[in-house]
Amino acid sequence: MLLVIPQVLSAQAVAHFRQRLEVADWVDGSTTAGEQSKLVKNNAQVAEGSPIAVELGDLVLDALGAAHLFVSAALPLKTFPPLFNRYAGGQSFGAHVDNAIRAVRGRPVRVRTDISCTLFLSDPNDYDGGELIIEGAFGSQEVKLDAGDMVLYPASSLHRVTPVTRGTRIASFFWVQSMIRDDGARAVLFDLDQAIQAHARAHGIDHALTLQLTNVYHNLIRLHADT
Repeated sequence: MLLVIPQVLSAQAVAHFRQRLEVADWVDGSTTAGEQSKLVKNNAQVAEGSPIAVELGDLVLDALGAAHLFVSAALPLKTFPPLFNRYAGGQSFGAHVDNAIRAVRGRPVRVRTDISCTLFLSDPNDYDGGELIIEGAFGSQEVKLDAGDMVLYPASSLHRVTPVTRGTRIASFFWVQSMIRDDGARAVLFDLDQAIQAHARAHGIDHALTLQLTNVYHNLIRLHADT
């Protein structure tokens, strides 16, 4: 499932992120790439575990906790600490697939990468190129979002970032281990949850059908959850 989540960060929050990232310690992005990805990855990245990366990563996690659409779609169990990257001057990231398991730096924690997340921090009018291209069963999907918006997509997808030929593209990226391992099952549960929310808004949370559907939803979670 590919899903855009709008306004994860407000315009004010985006401005704060950009100010902090201006004074960050940027390093070669290949430092966090796998052996194959290193061959096609050409960007800069805020040093993993640096004070600014940790500070802003915590703010991203706080924002995700308040983003109900994200929680509904991802059903998160673990979230890898957000990282930050920058593309400029023709930099790009060729076709690759994300590592299945990511180890959290400095902690005995491993995250299975079920869902890849990109949170855009640059206005799309400020740069040319830099589209995130995601390959799926229905062909290629091109994603270039407003600053503060985020896209979720299966981490198993082949994907790439096209060259940035003007301006600078800055984003946060990270991975989620979901309570529901299977992407198809997550998609069905997401659709069911959205239907329940719509019915509750129209008829009330105490409506008999709302209660019945909510019961079905949670029993499906019990059936499929990996915790």
